[in-house]
Amino acid sequence: MAMALRLPDDLDAKLTERARREGRSKHELAIEANRDAQNRAELKVDDVLAELMDGDAEILDHLK
Repeated sequence: MAMALRLPDDLDAKLTERARREGRSKHELAIEANRDAQNRAELKVDDVLAELMDGDAEILDHLK
């Protein structure tokens, strides 16, 4: 799916420089950054759920 991404000038300049340094496209770097952010967000949710399950295991057993 096509999408236009408008970046502030300072962020675009940093992305352009990084793409040049790494020999990669800005498109590739933007996709990678988005995937990394999504993975971090999912890990945080999984961590919170695991903590809730561990901390409230006794209560959850009572509710079964």
